[in-house]
Amino acid sequence: MAAQAVLRSSARARLLSGAFCAQRGGPALWQHHQNQRAFSNGKILVEMDEATGVAVMKMKNPPVNSLSLDFLTEFSISLEKLEIDRSCRGLILTSAVSKIFSAGLDITEMSGKSNEHYAAFWRAVQEMWLKLYGSNMVTIAAINGSSPAGGCLMALCCDYRIMADNPKFAIGLNETQLGIVAPFWFKDTMINTIGNRATELSLQLGQMYPAPEALKFGLVDKLVPEDKVQSTAAAAMSQWLSVPDHARQLTKSMMRKPAIDRLVKQREADINNFVSFISKDSIQKSLQIYMDRLKQKK
Repeated sequence: MAAQAVLRSSARARLLSGAFCAQRGGPALWQHHQNQRAFSNGKILVEMDEATGVAVMKMKNPPVNSLSLDFLTEFSISLEKLEIDRSCRGLILTSAVSKIFSAGLDITEMSGKSNEHYAAFWRAVQEMWLKLYGSNMVTIAAINGSSPAGGCLMALCCDYRIMADNPKFAIGLNETQLGIVAPFWFKDTMINTIGNRATELSLQLGQMYPAPEALKFGLVDKLVPEDKVQSTAAAAMSQWLSVPDHARQLTKSMMRKPAIDRLVKQREADINNFVSFISKDSIQKSLQIYMDRLKQKK
């Protein structure tokens, strides 16, 4: 797997030149249709409407859109590409996989690997959060399926969340149920969304909230029928884009910068803490037990 340092140093040059390639998926596929541009790099599908300045990013990493190192790398590159495109003002994040938004971090990336691998993986998770939570674009999550753990984090990073009104779909940071601990920046993101007390209950118990409860607790902003999620997200985007960009962006930065700065200042320490924690025998055993349970369900 390519080193994250290489990603950071070369991504901008690749994006500006248009020679956009996935780390493992080969060249990106580009398509042009009147006012639309589209590209795919294997696990991420992006359609950009030049008329509205809105991009739709669909996660396509079946069966459950697990956040693997490869996926996270492709996600961050795709997001940066949109970020530096001045014609792109808004992003709708959704899933191309039925019944699931994202199942969160890929557990196989955290089990039975080297410490160097754990560090590269965690840096990629941090990068995803920093780019999405700190995006200048309007970001709307069109949550068309369940969204546990890291999937919930991605949704919480967005400015507005629309979820399919299906009680079988649930969302939450359920890390404690796996025997692991959500880091401080996961916590900060949830606190900034639903408040301290609700976050404490949610994190300690590893709560997953069915769609109606998620709305009640403020994890999502709106519930709509499954077949209306995308159209509702597009309508909401129009409202958000009616606000002058500079004023909205400065307000967003004012609200989110303290949490972002906290991770930036402690980034290496956070990586070291993750590696130290995840490599413990007791944690590795807990993860293996969880993976065995998943295999039995299949």
